[in-house]
Amino acid sequence: MRAATSVALAMWTIGERLYSSLITHHTSLILLCAAWLAAGPSAAQQYPGKPIRLIVPSTPGGSVDTLARSIGPKLSERWGQQVVVENRAGAGGAIAAEVTAKSPPDGYTLMLGTIASLAANLSLQKKLPYDPVRDFAPVSLVATQNLMLLIHPSVPAKSVKELVRFARSQPGKLTFGSAGNGTGSHLSGELFKQLAGLDIVHIPYKGVAPGLVDLIAGQISINIPSILSALPHAQSGRARALAVTGPTRTRAAPELPTMQEAGIKGYESMTWYGIVAPIGTPPEIVTKLSTEVAAILKQPDTHERLSREGADPVGSSPQEFGRFMQSEIEKWRKVIRAAGIQPG
Repeated sequence: MRAATSVALAMWTIGERLYSSLITHHTSLILLCAAWLAAGPSAAQQYPGKPIRLIVPSTPGGSVDTLARSIGPKLSERWGQQVVVENRAGAGGAIAAEVTAKSPPDGYTLMLGTIASLAANLSLQKKLPYDPVRDFAPVSLVATQNLMLLIHPSVPAKSVKELVRFARSQPGKLTFGSAGNGTGSHLSGELFKQLAGLDIVHIPYKGVAPGLVDLIAGQISINIPSILSALPHAQSGRARALAVTGPTRTRAAPELPTMQEAGIKGYESMTWYGIVAPIGTPPEIVTKLSTEVAAILKQPDTHERLSREGADPVGSSPQEFGRFMQSEIEKWRKVIRAAGIQPG
């Protein structure tokens, strides 16, 4: 009897210790979760606590750099922290994207990416040192922008239809310049070739400016730069503007038809700019960034300035921008494959 009692007491003691251990363990987990949940909002509220890098995949002076330097000071004003624009040009935006992707995911390194760095490079570069979908947290689609179809005045065409007829009469003779492989101007030209059934030769340049210099000099026949870059040359008569590439006419040049209005059915091409952060950046910081960028783009002075330059401010949610990036990756993958462009 005593032996049985001793065994029962021993078993009860062991059970009590196990129960206490489980209670302690669960309590620790509950406290840990509570601390983690409490830390989320706190991290967002304290952000930013130091200067932010906004990396730009271009040289100073281009449209993406201009946009970054419009947004950066506004963020600085709202947060009391400096936003430093850092230019990392080269490799179709891949250099800037790699730097951003490998930065700490703390919200203090961002990139204002483009159609090349965030969509087309996947189909154009064999050994891309980053993946736009896997390595970035989308923050916001900042703006879209029409491009403008420019020709040298020596080309005997006053409309897109006349240009198409002339190009068809001389297959392989006309050339179109771009700011480089995978840029908006390159992809827009390839889409024009495909939809109009044209044989024109692509000449890639290292940036927008060299291509425009050669267009004005008559070294190439066609260029399709952003409106911001094209307008001064069209207005001066050094180049002839025939159309814009987006779905609607632009306030910056309302007299110009869209490519669809000019007879190229199904044509729509816009260059675009969006902010991304390294993957793993806390969601509450991504949301805060997205909300602030959208608020800046709604400010009358910002909206007016960007519209005047041919850009359409957007300010999307991270989820909307993520879906937009996916659709652009697929769209331009098809165009690049149809054009027979081999990844380099």
